[in-house]
Amino acid sequence: MSKKFDIVLYGATGFTGKQTVHYFAKNAAKNLKWAIAGRSLKKLEQVKSELGSNFKDLPLIVADISDQDSIERMVSDTKVILTTVGPYDLYGEPVISACVKFNTDYVDITGETLFVKRIIEKYHQEAVAKGIKIIPFCGFDSVPSDLGTFLIVDYIRSELKQETKEVKAFFKASGGFNGGTLATFFDIWESGKANELEDPEILNPEELKHPAQKFPNDQQSFYFDSDLQVWTTPFFMAPINTRVVRRSNALFALEGCAYGEDFQYLERMYFDELLPIKSLLTSLGTAFFSKASANQFFLRNLKKYLPKPGEGPSEKTMDNGFFKTWFLGTTKNSQKVKAFIYSKGDPGNRVTVKILCESAFALVEQRSELPGGSQKGGILTPATGLGSVLIERLKKQGMIFEIKAFN
Repeated sequence: MSKKFDIVLYGATGFTGKQTVHYFAKNAAKNLKWAIAGRSLKKLEQVKSELGSNFKDLPLIVADISDQDSIERMVSDTKVILTTVGPYDLYGEPVISACVKFNTDYVDITGETLFVKRIIEKYHQEAVAKGIKIIPFCGFDSVPSDLGTFLIVDYIRSELKQETKEVKAFFKASGGFNGGTLATFFDIWESGKANELEDPEILNPEELKHPAQKFPNDQQSFYFDSDLQVWTTPFFMAPINTRVVRRSNALFALEGCAYGEDFQYLERMYFDELLPIKSLLTSLGTAFFSKASANQFFLRNLKKYLPKPGEGPSEKTMDNGFFKTWFLGTTKNSQKVKAFIYSKGDPGNRVTVKILCESAFALVEQRSELPGGSQKGGILTPATGLGSVLIERLKKQGMIFEIKAFN
């Protein structure tokens, strides 16, 4: 069945959604058929008016999560749904259910592993059978982690003819939080399900899970890394990103190309300092926040001082932000490979929007070139669903990917 649109941007009136609309207006191919969608026609018209006269014919679609018929009408009309409507645990499943029903590919920016675990259990097998690509985590969480690891493993396999024993990632970033991201965080902690996030392989098929002790503690205290020669501390996104990378390895293992026997992945924040002052303070702050977040009184009062849904950092903060990540890969015979990823822009907004939009473009414009070709489907990860195609697209948009072996 032919579809009216190539891509529909759902959630186009939210803080992140508006950014995706402007990214499309600037970067979408002229022949791409796209539309914006949300629950308020008035707000959609306002977003459209901000684009100027060149987009006066941009289609608007009214769809509300509380009205499944409207969601299905929207989804059935398009090849790819790009959605920024979160928290996804509350608002994500109706869209995915419709995508699987109407053979529509899907991308989002969730970092909610509990939500993704649920949709894996309910929709993965049907999506596999139909060849539908459902790809969550297409933002700062968890594309740099997933594709950086993918890049190192591919290099070790193709250039060094070896398996990968371990990959360590070290992040440095500057930016701000938007209200939608924070709403997701509060939803997880207020639901009382936060303890379930401690499963190191929460997203993996049951038959490929390992004993929990196989994985070091993702949130261990600060330490000095002798390879990178920097002080490191727990990274608050590690409980998300490590699970995504481990799912990528598991899915590739099912295809006969696992990253390596007993493959390990860890990630940290790093600081350029002689004495571990920032590292120590950050580590203590992370430990305190982790404990305090279990207290409902603390959460209720914290909400009062943070951005609400629809709010976010200033344009200056988003423009001046950045992230840089070093990856250190170790082969089975202890040879080391170093990779580096860097991008200008606030990671949670500018970078996330770029990644999300380019992921959607890849699904429409290069679907047959993606890992496994057009027939591959399921609840995939960025590495298993988009792979090197997304890396090349992001390079063209100014993101730096470098890799080399070293002694």
